[in-house]
This record gives sequence, C-alpha cells and structure tokens, in this order.
Amino acid sequence: MSVLHWIVGSSLLMSAIAMVGSFTLLLKPSTLDRLLLPLVAFAAGSLIGGAFFHMIPASLETFDNNIELFTWVLGGFCVFFALEQFLHWHHCHRSQTDCKQPLTYLILVGDGLHNFIGGLAIAGTFLVDIRLGIMAWLAAAAHEIPQELGDFGVLIHGGWEKDKALLFNVMSGLTFLLGGLVTYTLSFSLDISFLIPFAAGNFIYIGATDLVPEVNKHDSLRINIINYFTFIIGILLMLGIKVLSEIW
Repeated sequence: MSVLHWIVGSSLLMSAIAMVGSFTLLLKPSTLDRLLLPLVAFAAGSLIGGAFFHMIPASLETFDNNIELFTWVLGGFCVFFALEQFLHWHHCHRSQTDCKQPLTYLILVGDGLHNFIGGLAIAGTFLVDIRLGIMAWLAAAAHEIPQELGDFGVLIHGGWEKDKALLFNVMSGLTFLLGGLVTYTLSFSLDISFLIPFAAGNFIYIGATDLVPEVNKHDSLRINIINYFTFIIGILLMLGIKVLSEIW
C-alpha cells in the first residue's frame, strides 16, 4: 500500500474508536448512572495526564523550554475559558433547566482539536517510516480508547441523549482523518507545532476546572474515594503509555 493508503486507513480506524462509547448503550440505566461519575473522573485524569505526560513533553522537544511553549499552553487554557463563558451565555442564559452543560461542547471541541493534531502527527510518522507510523498509531489508539469512553460518559452526564452523544463523538473523531490529509497535502510546509501546547492548555482547563469539580463534592465518602482513584487511574494510564512508548 502507498503511504496515503496507510494514512487514510489508519485515520478511519482511529475515528472508529469513538464507537467504543456504544458499549455503554448495552447497560441498564441504573448501571450507567453508577458509572457516570467514575467515567467523568477517569476522563479528567486522562486529559490532565495526556497534557502533562504527552503533549507538553512533545512540545519541549520543539520549543526547547522556551517561554513561547508556556505562552501557548496558557493561551489554550484562556481561550477555552473564554469559549466556555460564551457557550454558557449562549446556551443557558434563558433557561438553566433544559440546556446541556457548556463543558460538553468544550469536550467535543477539545477532542476534535486533539484528534486533528493526532492526525497531523501520525501522518507525519507514516511519511517518515511506515513501521514507525504503525507503532505511533498503536500508542495513540491505546490513548484514545479510555479517553473516548470518558468523553462519552461526560456527554451523557452533561445531558446529551446516548445516540446523539455517540454520533457527535464519531464526528469529532473524523477530524483525525482531516489532520492526516492536511499533513499529506502540505508535506510539512506548514509549522503547526504551536497547536500541541495549545491543546495541552485546552485539556488542562477542561480536566481541572470543569470535570474535577463535577466529581469531588459528592455527599458519600465512598463515592468520593472511588472517583478519586478512577481519576488517578486515568493519570497512571497516560503515564504507562508514555513509558511504553519510550521503551518501544
């Protein structure tokens, strides 16, 4: 197969991973309700762990610990802060009872940007070496599976219907293919390295300011402990993937 076939095929397969959320459709409503907050906590840990263990370290290789790196991280944080303010006003200023939580839209925007950047990066590795591209894809897929499960849980918790949440998750996943095609077309003529720390700021904002407050104030100590440990599991999973990727 040509490099383009590898890029398109791997991108479509990565986008299909968003369907992993469909497994939750097989659960009873009572069972899903018990899993929602742990999934939200897991998503928070995955997002924050992904930012600190993957995106920021990758950015350090490009920016060499330059102040520009941290400017882009804070820029991503502040832009999502402003975006959430706008979404909250636009969707909820008339009625607080029937609107979806603004953070659910941020999840889709952030996940779409993350997938787009992932598509850019994976396509770049395929252009260098197909074997390297396969290994990079496997590492990225291991990262996406828990994140997509967590994102789906966040959307349901935020008021989305299950079928609509799954549809928009898949649509967000298709930006991976878009990123791959952009890289192939431009052949690295465009420097998009700033998007990586920018997305890290997005993930830190969503995880720390939106998702953590959702799970750290439950009345039950047992549930709070469960949520805390699922949050830590999300972080440790991202750390484990980082360690494995360096070994490979």
